[in-house]
Amino acid sequence: MEKQATREAYGKTLVELGSLYTDVVVLDADLSKSTKTIEFARKYPDRFINAGIAEQNMMGMAAGLAASGKVVFASSFAVFATGRAFEQVRNSIAYSNLNVRICATHSGITVGEDGGSHQSVEDIALMRSLPNMKVIVPSDGISTREAVFELYKLKGPAYLRLGRPSVPVIYNKGIDFKIGRGIELRKGNDVTLIACGIMVEKSLKAAQLLAERNIDASVVDMHTIKPIDKELIIRKAKDTGAILCLEEHSVLGGLGSAVCETVCENCPIPVYRMGLNDVFGQSGDPEKLLQHYGLTVEQIILNVHKLLMNK
Repeated sequence: MEKQATREAYGKTLVELGSLYTDVVVLDADLSKSTKTIEFARKYPDRFINAGIAEQNMMGMAAGLAASGKVVFASSFAVFATGRAFEQVRNSIAYSNLNVRICATHSGITVGEDGGSHQSVEDIALMRSLPNMKVIVPSDGISTREAVFELYKLKGPAYLRLGRPSVPVIYNKGIDFKIGRGIELRKGNDVTLIACGIMVEKSLKAAQLLAERNIDASVVDMHTIKPIDKELIIRKAKDTGAILCLEEHSVLGGLGSAVCETVCENCPIPVYRMGLNDVFGQSGDPEKLLQHYGLTVEQIILNVHKLLMNK
């Protein structure tokens, strides 16, 4: 199966975007080799700024450039872009509703050996809490490319969450990707798996194995956490009567929380959440960390069986 890191797709798409639109400006906090913005820097050095190890300053610069009419893509690791620079993102970007796209890489526990200090598992919750902010978590390289192009057209700020490792390609080129609208990848009647990021591919694998046990699972790629696709969530809640949410993020404040809020207010049914249970990450091999925190295909299947008992 073909694989590509979402950060790799981001770097390539920036170059493509830059060739089409001269108002695109890219900023990075001295991590361009890792975030892959270095490809844009090499191609368009007059539209690239290395802000240095100064994420707060970078967000202030991004706000100023956006206020001057530029469409700004600002990148760093997720833990720094959302945590260290939160005040500047809040007051200079979100409050002013400026056209800044915060495209953060190395999110979640699959950062691996860098450990808990660098594994951002609260970034979705932070960005989701900000008025005007959109939050997008693509599942593969192709959806990342589509997301970047959609972000260029978007009015106001957005947070794009990208990962470090290569992940399987799920989509074909030319997918109908719209911010705020989830994609149902597999239809089913017994249970709905709603996932984002790397957990989408694992959900598809789990659904195939569940089918062998006569359990018909629907799989939804909820790539946009905010604004979330309430219509799709409510429809799947009514159709299947049970939802399992999956994310490489804390169960507090992320995708699972957004789904629970929607279901509770509109169509109460059993909902389980899979993610990090209010803990930090730790250093280790990415796959072993996923196993340690229960973010595996096997655990998805176990949780589906538990969930179905509560329907």
